[in-house]
Amino acid sequence: MRIVICGPAHPYRGGIAAYNERLAQQFLREGDAAAIYTFKLQYPSFLFPGKTQYDDGYAPEGVTITRAINSVNPVNWFTIGMRLRRTRPDLIILRYWLPFLAPALGFIARLVRSNGRTRIVTIFDNVVPHEKHFLDRFLTRFFIKSVHGALVMTKAVENDLRQFTATMPCVISPHPLFDNYSEPVSRAEAIVHLKLCPAYRYILFFGFIREYKGLDLLLKAMADPEMRQPDVRLLVAGEFYEDEKPYFDLIHKLDLGNRINLHSHFISDEEVRYYFSAASLVVQPYRSATQSGVTQVAYQFNKPMVVTDVGGLPEIVPDGVCGYVVTPEAGAIAKAINDFFSGDEERFRAGIEEQKKSYSWDRLTEALRTLARDMQRGRGRQ
Repeated sequence: MRIVICGPAHPYRGGIAAYNERLAQQFLREGDAAAIYTFKLQYPSFLFPGKTQYDDGYAPEGVTITRAINSVNPVNWFTIGMRLRRTRPDLIILRYWLPFLAPALGFIARLVRSNGRTRIVTIFDNVVPHEKHFLDRFLTRFFIKSVHGALVMTKAVENDLRQFTATMPCVISPHPLFDNYSEPVSRAEAIVHLKLCPAYRYILFFGFIREYKGLDLLLKAMADPEMRQPDVRLLVAGEFYEDEKPYFDLIHKLDLGNRINLHSHFISDEEVRYYFSAASLVVQPYRSATQSGVTQVAYQFNKPMVVTDVGGLPEIVPDGVCGYVVTPEAGAIAKAINDFFSGDEERFRAGIEEQKKSYSWDRLTEALRTLARDMQRGRGRQ
């Protein structure tokens, strides 16, 4: 097939960009002609909560990436929509995670599908955003009506989609492993590289920091009486996407200063392996979730997890098999961490190895092909 993926990619950073690049590489390996249309303006700078939207690393090998889409310029939407309409790709894959992008992507999709040939599929990271706005449902409904079919990564997201459409063809295909990071290193090498103390065992909180990610719950768990492991330290690796002061105030209030290593900057792809290789356990104390790319990085590095029973996380991390599923409360998180370091460190190895087999990139491409074939036969026409 001739395939165009529309969404973040180099020079933009983050998990969605990495996913799109890896998906394009997989299509190319399987003999398709795949390219990416990314943004020339993704967010106006005043709307972006981090320090920069850009990655100073190298572009992925072999993938054609065109910086084309301006998220706030309707003239650009028309230009790009007409360009793609004329080139008539077999399949366009749109990434949707934020209603802010609905006008641009929805307008482009409407123009392209008018050629009567191109099928348009959306990979929904979120249908309902974590942080709500009164326009969310209106914008999401506008976008959904512009596409032929959907791929979601968890049942929880499919349930959200069905609030808007009962008939759209939809397949579930879990987030594949992030195998585009470098190979693991030894714990000793990772500890030295990150300048950590080898006398301690580390739990890892990874990814950007916002209220729904629940870092404050994990901080409280570190001070909870259930945490009876004096040699366990918390390694936080990620950039603040909101005011950092409440977190520092909480660390001070709970007297956790000497029990936390805080690396509050964006972690480049080259550095990811050191954080996961240094950690014994990955903790995702989220208050809300759909799925998380962090779980797939943890699987890639064979790390057990503690996740909360929100959204699609329990679907991805079977309780007692690959880690622990707990309520989003400090006491429950602390108990799971304590249980792990009290004797469960080897318990999950076999479960992780088996679960990883479900998260391959060829399963994702096959799900997309099946959906495209079904829509081509007319079942996906709206």
